Amino acid sequence: ENLIKFLEMWLEAGICIAVAILDIGLIFFMVWSIICFDELKTDFRNPVDLCNSLNPLVLPEYVIHVILCILLAVGHYWLTFLLNVPLLLYHAYRYSSRPRMSVHGLYDPTQVMNLSEMKKNQMEGWTKLIAYLVCFFFYLFNVLYVFLSAES
Repeated sequence: ENLIKFLEMWLEAGICIAVAILDIGLIFFMVWSIICFDELKTDFRNPVDLCNSLNPLVLPEYVIHVILCILLAVGHYWLTFLLNVPLLLYHAYRYSSRPRMSVHGLYDPTQVMNLSEMKKNQMEGWTKLIAYLVCFFFYLFNVLYVFLSAES
C-alpha cells in the first residue's frame, strides 16, 4: 500500500514536472516571437527572415501544447486542462484559417508588414506569453503541493 502511494506520488509529480518543462518551451517560443516582431517593427529584420524563423516554430508550439493538455487530462488536473482548452481551440482555429502557403506556418511575408497584422501578432504573442507564465507558476505550485502533501 505504501509502495502504491509512493508510485502514485511520483507519477503525479512526474506529470507536473513534465508539464512545467513543456510550458517553459512554450514560453521560449513566445519570447522569440515577441523579439522577432519587435525587430521587424524597428527594421532590424525583414519580413522574409521573420517568416523563415517563426513559421517552423508554429507546429512544434501547437504539438507541445496538445501534449501538455493530454498530460493534464491523464493526470486528472481538470481545472488546468479546462483553462488550456480555449487556447487549444484558438490554436486550431488559427491554424485552420492560416494563409495558404507552400510551408506550414501562420506568417505570410506579404502580409506581416501590414500594421494591423503586426499589431495583432504582437498582441497574440504577449497574450500567450502571459497565459503560459501564469500556467507555469500554477504548474510549479502543483509540483510543490504534490511533494509537500506526500510528506504528511
